[in-house]
Amino acid sequence: MLTLDQSHARLRLDAALDGLAATFRGMTAHPDEINCDCHWGSAEDVAQLKVADTELDPDLLRRTWQATDWSDQASVLRRILPQFATALVSGLIESTFGMETVGRSFILGRWQQWPPEQAAAVEEFLHAWWTYTLTDPEPAIPAYEVLILGAEASGALSPWLRTWEAMTGPAADQHLVEAATRWECDLLNDELPWEAWENGEQMRAELTVWLLRHAPARLRAIGASEELLHRIRLLGVTGPDRWGDPHWADHRC
Repeated sequence: MLTLDQSHARLRLDAALDGLAATFRGMTAHPDEINCDCHWGSAEDVAQLKVADTELDPDLLRRTWQATDWSDQASVLRRILPQFATALVSGLIESTFGMETVGRSFILGRWQQWPPEQAAAVEEFLHAWWTYTLTDPEPAIPAYEVLILGAEASGALSPWLRTWEAMTGPAADQHLVEAATRWECDLLNDELPWEAWENGEQMRAELTVWLLRHAPARLRAIGASEELLHRIRLLGVTGPDRWGDPHWADHRC
């Protein structure tokens, strides 16, 4: 059974998916679009991208969003967006190289420069999906992965962190435990836990400061281990003071 917050978040997400379908109805790849038939697919596959509103088979959808060499990346992204977004929410999109590559497919399409109605539909989808993920105890894609996708798709981390900060509750807090556990090793090595397209050092600094400010109380309240709490604390310690800390020995990477 959905909680009240989760139910509202699901309604928002469903509306956002409907908005994508309405906004991008009739969109196709550019008539002159081509791709390598040796490495990407056949001319018949490209031809399907030039027909509006038809469902692509999962393999063709994967090859399409993964390709970075379209002559008109924006038109291709607009063509697949409704189906692509629905597959993302359902957990049907996987990436060998992490969800940052999925986010990168958005930014390569330069969606933020599209006409206002189109850009607004994409932005609302990304934020509605993120909000719903934080309310779902068992999301199809882990919250830390959706955060990475959103950050890479938008080129900014702080909006997604502000949403997480504002959302409280068992699901959002448990996702924070999972994310902190996943990220602490890289952050203690002064590295961002994913390969950013741009602004990587800025994102690392933002994520570190945010965890130091907002994670400890929430982690403690949900019963996170003392080891994890100490590792988060060590993010605020630098140089020899970090390495000489008694709890540094518990650090495992």
